[in-house]
Amino acid sequence: MASLPILITAGEPAGIGPDCIALAWAADPDLLRGTCICAPAAWLEKRCQQLGLRLPLREVASPQASHDVLNCWNPLPAESITGPVTAGATAAHTAAAVIACIRIAAETCMQQRAGAMVTGPIEKAVLRDAGFSFPGHTEFLAHLAGDSPFVMMLASDALRVALLTTHLAIADVPAALSVQQTLQCLRIVHHDLHERFAIDTPRIAMCGLNPHAGEAGHFGKEEIDILAPAVEQARREGIDVTLPLPADTLFSPAMRTSFDAVVCCYHDQGLIPIKALSFGEAVNITLGLPFIRTSVDHGTALDRAGSGKVSYSSLVAAIEAAKSMSQRSMHASQ
Repeated sequence: MASLPILITAGEPAGIGPDCIALAWAADPDLLRGTCICAPAAWLEKRCQQLGLRLPLREVASPQASHDVLNCWNPLPAESITGPVTAGATAAHTAAAVIACIRIAAETCMQQRAGAMVTGPIEKAVLRDAGFSFPGHTEFLAHLAGDSPFVMMLASDALRVALLTTHLAIADVPAALSVQQTLQCLRIVHHDLHERFAIDTPRIAMCGLNPHAGEAGHFGKEEIDILAPAVEQARREGIDVTLPLPADTLFSPAMRTSFDAVVCCYHDQGLIPIKALSFGEAVNITLGLPFIRTSVDHGTALDRAGSGKVSYSSLVAAIEAAKSMSQRSMHASQ
């Protein structure tokens, strides 16, 4: 059975998404072998010209895996692509196309016509001005999947972190935590570590919210009232997870290597350690969706777009992760 293509959405066309795709192919076409770019070819063509690259771009009418050429599948009507794209300068007229490419790539995965999707960085302010009502990619994809429960994970060779809350003000985090939501997160992380990462018996660490994991309630009671009860229920279901552990020691080398993933209470609690350890090499993975989605761990870097001075290593890591999970999924279904 032939492998399905891995779809790559370029994200914000004025950002470094197109640069990373072009530079990765120019460095080694095998890095993108088996992928298909879900975006107008014109976005790639113009950036290649600016970078002084001549790539074998081919427009295709359906999602097809690339081999000796870089396939660009534009799922949008030609008349819907209007106005120029300038590196480093966002434009309102591209927002609808960016959103549509993400939506159609996800739908194509759910139709089992693609093995996974890899998303380039988006400029959220531009999309919000166009009516995009989601905090980011992750929430939009979960909505497309029927409001599927999801977990945001960042993964590298050094560490995997999963988040109980994502894009939320620190002041709002304690009220957003609940026993049921924590238990649901632990279930999803356990399931996907087993099914998509092929870990037979996943070991999960639960990170406390407060200093010293609450110090027995002296520095906060979320560990006692919310996190620990969720852990106890998860253990009864056969999930190997610790009681809440202090964040200030959990990410030390001796501790973090004891676990397959760490569940963190809020965005920066997880992203600071993984980016300190693996910036440019980490992959954003959305767990819980009915399809595989990975993403780069960086933003649009508008000030570097078109300069040629960007790293494409996170894109390559996201593609490799998507391929690996897609192959496992395909073999499991046979």
